[in-house]
Amino acid sequence: MGLVYALMGAALAIIGGGLGSAVGISYASQAAAGVVSEDPDKFGKVLIFQLLPSSNVLYGFIVAFLVFMRTIMGGGDAAANMTNAQGLTYLAVCLPIAVVGFLSSITQAKVCVSCISMVAKNGELSGRGMTMAAFIELVTLLSLVISIFGVFQI
Repeated sequence: MGLVYALMGAALAIIGGGLGSAVGISYASQAAAGVVSEDPDKFGKVLIFQLLPSSNVLYGFIVAFLVFMRTIMGGGDAAANMTNAQGLTYLAVCLPIAVVGFLSSITQAKVCVSCISMVAKNGELSGRGMTMAAFIELVTLLSLVISIFGVFQI
């Protein structure tokens, strides 16, 4: 049963980041489509704002991959002999990137939508907008680090 808990943690890591990224990309892409329809030359400047919320699915994938490597792909009897406590610990250490990845993708997308509007008015402000959106990325990176450290401590 311990392995089931560990795999649930891996699944939550990728699901949280994936769902959040999908929603975030959707928000940003809708705003970007409006800008590009008015001024096609701004496509490159708004594209980065569409891509920023997608990073969280990658972070969830990294944690899920590490859980797989440490459990079922690790060889030996590690997976077969995993206790419930170990499995629940894997589940617990996947929660930071699952929850923060989901929520920060959506929050970052809201910032990106505002930045896309800013770029629509003044294309020279795209760098400042990327800086604004990057602050939320930092929060996600910190949760990724905590999840990775947790996986390696089990």
